[in-house]
Amino acid sequence: MHAGKFPQRLLLSGLLACLPLLAQAGEAEIQGVYERSCKACHGTPATGAPQTGDAQAWAPRVAQGADILLDHTIDGYKAMPPMGMCMDCTEDQFLALIEYMSGTSLD
Repeated sequence: MHAGKFPQRLLLSGLLACLPLLAQAGEAEIQGVYERSCKACHGTPATGAPQTGDAQAWAPRVAQGADILLDHTIDGYKAMPPMGMCMDCTEDQFLALIEYMSGTSLD
């Protein structure tokens, strides 16, 4: 074994072992943003917003594609305010929030 490869392999295996923790941290962040910015509408049926976890309500929206959903989120759409009440969210966070609420991957 080449001596220089061992530390690289050890580093790589350590990074790979951390991936699940990073994913959990990302999920926790998105859930926190959802709680403070999205839940008031997407967790209250009377608002008319598609409810979190309601695959049937989200299906026609997801079918429009990520670009349309992102445009509606940023610009506002019908009763949804621009930026969906998250003025500091990035586009990636918005996409992650849509995936979180719809239960569908936008890839």
